Amino acid sequence: MASSGKPGLDEGRRSTGSPKPKGRGVSENAKDTLCRNVTIYGKCRYEDKGCAFNHDPHKFSSTHQQESSKKRLNVESPSFTPSLTSNGSSPSTSSKKSTISPQAANAAPFQPKGSSASTSTPSEWSVADVPDFVPQGFDATMFQPQVTVSGSGNGALSPAAASYDPFVTTPSTLAAGNGTVPANPYSQDTTAAAATLGAAFYPAQAGFHQPPQYHLYAPVGPHSQNLMSYQRNVHDLFLPSDLREELQRKAAATLQTLPNSTLPTHVEHFHSLVPLDLSHQKNAAVFGYPSWVYKAQSSKDGNYYVLRRLEGFRLTNEKAIRSVQAWKRICSASIVTIHDAFTTRVFQDSSLIFVMDYHPLSKTLAEHHLGAGNRFQNRHNAPIPEQVLWSYVTQIASALKIIHSSGLAARVLDPSKILLTSKNRIRLNACSILDVVQHDTERSISDLQQEDLVKFGQLILTLGANAPNVMHTPGKAMEHFSRVYSPQLKNSVLWLLNAQQKDQERNIDMFVSGISSQLISTFDSALHLDDQLTSDLYRELENGRLVRLLTKLNFINERPEYEHDRQWSENGERYFLKLFRDYVFHQVDAQNNPVVDLGHVLMTLNKLDAGTDEKIMLISRDEQSCFVVSYKELKKALESSFQALMKPSTASTNAPTSTPRRMH
Repeated sequence: MASSGKPGLDEGRRSTGSPKPKGRGVSENAKDTLCRNVTIYGKCRYEDKGCAFNHDPHKFSSTHQQESSKKRLNVESPSFTPSLTSNGSSPSTSSKKSTISPQAANAAPFQPKGSSASTSTPSEWSVADVPDFVPQGFDATMFQPQVTVSGSGNGALSPAAASYDPFVTTPSTLAAGNGTVPANPYSQDTTAAAATLGAAFYPAQAGFHQPPQYHLYAPVGPHSQNLMSYQRNVHDLFLPSDLREELQRKAAATLQTLPNSTLPTHVEHFHSLVPLDLSHQKNAAVFGYPSWVYKAQSSKDGNYYVLRRLEGFRLTNEKAIRSVQAWKRICSASIVTIHDAFTTRVFQDSSLIFVMDYHPLSKTLAEHHLGAGNRFQNRHNAPIPEQVLWSYVTQIASALKIIHSSGLAARVLDPSKILLTSKNRIRLNACSILDVVQHDTERSISDLQQEDLVKFGQLILTLGANAPNVMHTPGKAMEHFSRVYSPQLKNSVLWLLNAQQKDQERNIDMFVSGISSQLISTFDSALHLDDQLTSDLYRELENGRLVRLLTKLNFINERPEYEHDRQWSENGERYFLKLFRDYVFHQVDAQNNPVVDLGHVLMTLNKLDAGTDEKIMLISRDEQSCFVVSYKELKKALESSFQALMKPSTASTNAPTSTPRRMH
């Protein structure tokens, strides 16, 4: 055959043809060498044309194995001799060699404990002593392969069942035969079939969780009353009316301003001052200086604070105002937090300003119980319930314990300086003022803390007797107190009033130990209030999500700039979002009257936000077309449309991401 310009297949094979043996020694060993053509091409075309090499691969492989085994296991191979024996000496110096006895060949083979063929005595090290790992909630019957019997009726197992491995799950195993092979939870197969079957084994695992059902409201307790479904109204889905009204009133009081005010426009970095005093009379009974209280907003953080001003105070010692630093570190829920103290002359005099937390619409105990600032102040008021008075006692005791443990003294326990911020919730106020005003007075902290206990007892006696001037006649006041309240409360007040006796030293820790039973009761009431507020919070949990969802819908639907762009608002996903808006808000009944159903609105919006698979029918306004679409598709369209809206240059050219089924 003539050779062409391009090498052909035959020439390629010829270039790798059988090697020609050279020499006598090579020709004799050629029959024991496998031909390279058989290795490369599977056969040799020169087998019948005089090729001297071996063309039987099976014979060659068996011969090669025998030769290799002979090379590995040769009787003439020298025996292994260790360099050192067990006692550390060399073999040459060892007088006796350790060898295996010939009787070891007749020893029984080793079998672990628990084996069916084992007849020997159980040993100490046994596999059966270690229990097998069993997952929690594991059912052994779930892993038994379902055997498919062949149609011949002879009871033979199918190949899929015979080769079934319960710890290997492959698609071929799942599809083999007519039987169903259970899924293996230990396999690492991430196919769709394995993921679907795996959900049945571990439904509590994170990988198999279903989407949270956000469209379902969870009524979390406590429930004050048991109402039937037809007795419930719209307000049951939101905050209680009284709590909402209280919060709104506090917000309105916080934002209140005073137009045409003669007060300074700025006091340091505070502005928008509003006076909080109900009386315009100067009162210097508590601090020794006339004091005024203002609400102001900080220009640093935008929060609202209370500025308590002491009129006409001149600071003579810098250490006096530094004592406020210790009070700034006090953190207690029963104390009004102190933030700062400074002197100023913006009020046309030398004034001392204390910056404290602002609690809107708070009252003092004197205003709430003793009628301070009321023209009917001398009228007899109803006594305070004992449980409420115990609540005051425990809260004040908690505040004093924190103050005394910090090496300080309250020094101000007056009904006019204790705030009632909410129902039965009080806070000590103006505690640090006397430390600055009376800084030069040399009194030990121990004496001041003992005085706190006496003033504490006088405060409870004043509130219990329900008269501001009751301490002028303490005997008569205690007699009235004993008739109204229990002996335990009376003894507690007497213990406080006698705290400054010289025979024994008393402190707040001893008092707290004596009223421990009432502390438990007050703590239990606080937990009940926490549960109630948590239950009310659950009602408002979904409002933020629904507001964001409605905002997105109104951003997308019928935008004016796309009014003449049919590709934006009247086609694709934007069109059936527009129809969904009609489905939610513009439904009518059989008489063509508008349907105003808040429950329908909340349910549909929550299902949209959750992206459920439930399908709804959306009908066009001309009733010529209808769409069958799921909430999942609606959510996908909403997100893609909103993302397209964030890019105005491409908003009109985006193609719809999903097309629902349309019926005419």
